[in-house]
Amino acid sequence: MSRLLTDEEITRQLGELAGWERDGEAITASYDAPDFPTAIRLVDEVAGEAEEMNHHPDIDIRWKVTQWRLSTHSEGGLTQLDIELAHRIAQAAQRLGANAKERPA
Repeated sequence: MSRLLTDEEITRQLGELAGWERDGEAITASYDAPDFPTAIRLVDEVAGEAEEMNHHPDIDIRWKVTQWRLSTHSEGGLTQLDIELAHRIAQAAQRLGANAKERPA
């Protein structure tokens, strides 16, 4: 079991994850892929990583944009598993040419 991260730990680690932000007890990001097949490949790559970690994200796919929401439900908040999976998602997105979408202010 992973321990819950402190607010300070979350803020610091999100500073290293472009496009990711905190949303209550979760972290979220959206990635804009070059096309729909690439968006699906991104989900497929992350599915393998998530299964290996036994830590599964909430995913929404809208054409070529994938939206990701991570939280450790068993712990009731954010743990290092969420940060690690976010890094893996970001790395897979970069390999596939998907760009993090900035949230409107």
